[in-house]
Amino acid sequence: MSALYVREKCLRKPETTKTRQVMFFRGKADKTAVNYSEIMRRAIDSERGRQLYGKRFATVEPVFGNIRHNKGLDRFAARGQTKVDTQWKLFCLVHNIEKLAHHGYAQ
Repeated sequence: MSALYVREKCLRKPETTKTRQVMFFRGKADKTAVNYSEIMRRAIDSERGRQLYGKRFATVEPVFGNIRHNKGLDRFAARGQTKVDTQWKLFCLVHNIEKLAHHGYAQ
């Protein structure tokens, strides 16, 4: 496959578009790491990584995961800030009522 063919497929106006170059600087190469998954695994398994990652479960991330995945709020059904705010507050209300029910406040 020639470079000209790829250029024509990738650019809207290949004849007038200037050459583009992309360069990624990642710092000093880690000679022992195999891939990005391995680099992340080492970062999480470090002492500081365990401290930071442990704090994630005490934050709001599980709440957003529950509302999005379990409650099915992938997108808002209404338009406008007031309507979206109302829908968001209803989903939060349902989430909080479920928390109360699961922790024994329902009796």
